[in-house]
Amino acid sequence: MTDPPANAGPLLKVDNLVTHFPVKRGVFKHTVGQVKAVDGVSFELSRGETLGLVGESGCGKTTIGRTILRLIPATSGYVTFDGHDVFGLSAAEMKQMRRRMQIIFQDPVGSLNPRMTVGRIIGEPMQVHGIAKGAELADRVASLLKRVGLSADYANRYPHEFSGGQRQRIGIARALGLNPDFIVCDEPVSALDVSIQSQVLNLLNDLQEEFGLSYLFIAHNLAVVEHFCDRVAVMYLGRIVELADRDELYNNPLHPYTKALMSAVPTPDPAGKQERIMLLGDVPSPIVYDNPKYQLSSETDQTAHDVPAEAEAGVTYFERADLLDRPDLVEVPGRPGHWVSTHDIESMVA
Repeated sequence: MTDPPANAGPLLKVDNLVTHFPVKRGVFKHTVGQVKAVDGVSFELSRGETLGLVGESGCGKTTIGRTILRLIPATSGYVTFDGHDVFGLSAAEMKQMRRRMQIIFQDPVGSLNPRMTVGRIIGEPMQVHGIAKGAELADRVASLLKRVGLSADYANRYPHEFSGGQRQRIGIARALGLNPDFIVCDEPVSALDVSIQSQVLNLLNDLQEEFGLSYLFIAHNLAVVEHFCDRVAVMYLGRIVELADRDELYNNPLHPYTKALMSAVPTPDPAGKQERIMLLGDVPSPIVYDNPKYQLSSETDQTAHDVPAEAEAGVTYFERADLLDRPDLVEVPGRPGHWVSTHDIESMVA
């Protein structure tokens, strides 16, 4: 694996990424359709940048992160990391690449082996990659524990002896052990108490400044994303519908789905008036069947929904069925770096 020139373009480039999962039925488990988890996603990530990826549950956020790391096989598309074609690497080359690409999982309990001590959990990746062993490995584990705010004495304890926030710090220490350049943060604070979330976010921010890390930050909490990310991509049903710098997106959202998400964020002033957008109908299914009879029997009802008889004052109602058309992103005139999925950009910026 030949190293490309330093600082040649973005650190990570995702081009038309598609990840589908087969739907099987019958005794012989024939494939009758596909779950279109990720259906054509493209973006870039610069060195030292944090890109937030937001959207409802099931929109494909986690699948993108794991496909980039080749934990899930891609159906099509390309991922380029520092000039290397990730999907074209051999098993040996990918093992070498994993030293530079790591992940922090959402569940701080399930991501740690309960039968291994904390020292073995953090040290195992370094042993596998031949970075350290013996006394040197123990010293590196102790240093990592201290760096994430834990005592070096915790190396001999087991995961069940720690709180959720402490377990997530252990997961962060494990990800740092290989000195990566890029980390997928898969909702790293969503399972933690609010009082602990800010501590973990501050830790991640400090580590980014210290080591020059780049983050793909997957989250539901838009307030957390606004605080932590440089740019934000909004996903709906496997595709990005809007992408912009953080301040631009939060101050000037254009896509109806983005506006609906933003309007759901609670404000600290209960007396303050805020435009509220309600989406009518259920989230459509990402499953597409080969046989039309299966498709018709499984489709979410996308008929027109009546506005509730007792409509709330100041609330705008929008049909989810109108969001199913998700064309390619186009850059908004006069707003460099602000991209939105639309056929009619003039109507959105009017």
